[in-house]
Amino acid sequence: MELGIIILIVLELLIYFGLAERVINKLGLSKNLLLIFFTLMIVGSFIDIPISSTPDISINLGGTIVPVVLAIYILSKADDNIEILRSLIAVIITGGIIYALTQIYQFEEGHTFIDSNYLFPIVAGVTAYLIGHSRRASFIAGTLGFLIYDIIHLIKITLGGVPGQAAIGGAGIFDSIVISGVLAVLLCEVVGEIFERLISDRKQEKQQEFNQQFTRPDVEFGSLTEDEKNNTEDDDNRREEENEE
Repeated sequence: MELGIIILIVLELLIYFGLAERVINKLGLSKNLLLIFFTLMIVGSFIDIPISSTPDISINLGGTIVPVVLAIYILSKADDNIEILRSLIAVIITGGIIYALTQIYQFEEGHTFIDSNYLFPIVAGVTAYLIGHSRRASFIAGTLGFLIYDIIHLIKITLGGVPGQAAIGGAGIFDSIVISGVLAVLLCEVVGEIFERLISDRKQEKQQEFNQQFTRPDVEFGSLTEDEKNNTEDDDNRREEENEE
């Protein structure tokens, strides 16, 4: 069984038992809807739609069409146009970085540090998070970034005269799409949660400092400090002595 399918099954179990409610809400999805999309991706990963025989071009249902539909739906839930623009830019940059890596990094058993099937989605996931920032943008960039790479590869085959075949969203790309998208969201969730807590704690500290500053007896409105009280008492005593004289 492919790694991407295993990851999706694990995610479905987590979602089913209610262990990912926060992330699902941040993505603007419902639990049942996400379960449906993940199931369609799993089933669709076994379905390749032929497009051309010369050159050999096909589109994987679970690795292309379903993720694109899911991405469009998530984008429709974006808070503003800036988030949509940032998501699209993140997709393009992530795809460009993946393509650049394929040109400079070739996996060789026993000679390279990490298999490209794991290196590329890790780099894509980190890139998607750094550019996307939000969970929605990170997920979209992580999943669709590999489709950008596939499209570049397709253009080279059809217009560039480079021999080969293109299985868009399939032939190992499916695993990378799943790993990249999940990693991007996890990074955003973990790092975002840390920053949110730090900001929240800082706000509480400032509020406490503000409350302490304006509730101290010596700075309450209409009250006097010790020195002011002593000066007032001295003035009163001086007036009494003058009156007696």
